[in-house]
Amino acid sequence: MVAPELIGCRLVKRQASGELLWGVIVETEAYSQSEPACHGHRRRSPSNETLFGEPGRFYVYVSYGIHHCVNVVTHRADWANGVLLRAVALPGEPERIAAGPALLARRFGIDRVWDATAATPQEGLWLAPRPQPLAAWLSEVAAQPQAAFPNAEAPSQPAASGAPAVVQTSRIGISQAQELPWRWYLAASRSVSRRAPGDRRPPPEQAWWPRPEEVPAENALARWPTDP
Repeated sequence: MVAPELIGCRLVKRQASGELLWGVIVETEAYSQSEPACHGHRRRSPSNETLFGEPGRFYVYVSYGIHHCVNVVTHRADWANGVLLRAVALPGEPERIAAGPALLARRFGIDRVWDATAATPQEGLWLAPRPQPLAAWLSEVAAQPQAAFPNAEAPSQPAASGAPAVVQTSRIGISQAQELPWRWYLAASRSVSRRAPGDRRPPPEQAWWPRPEEVPAENALARWPTDP
């Protein structure tokens, strides 16, 4: 699935000044036309048309008539699949500044104007690959659960034995299909919107933090699988 593959990738927006605003995606949720929590489950309409379009575009909708939520369209055209970007960790900023879909959209200034925009540097809003240290650690911890967190602020601390680097759990903020375990988050991050029951936030000295020097290259573009 695409949603767990986007954990650790960077959301990047080119500002009017030319500077790059970026953060590391630490929480995602998957949605598919086959299940009732997806916006495209019942019907195709002008408001959800982007979700049925070509993959690799942003689908931005308004929740409760107030908050914007940012999704990436996945899989294939004419079938509604998307990944909700739930939380992002920004370097040098408060850890909870984008810890939730609405907070994320607000911090990045993403609204309906960005709906249907291709996720490419040419459009000014895109997804870049994982920072190399984080990518290396996620690969290592998959084979060796006791690998150390790549900590930018303090000496690396050992992860708990057997603890997953990326937690898979149920989705939140929905009233249907709550049983599907289609939410993922970076266990070492303190910027996750809501953790699974019994999973406590790591203390600051043991947490992972994005590093300012890990700003992505202008032409860096994340690649993800073609399945949902």
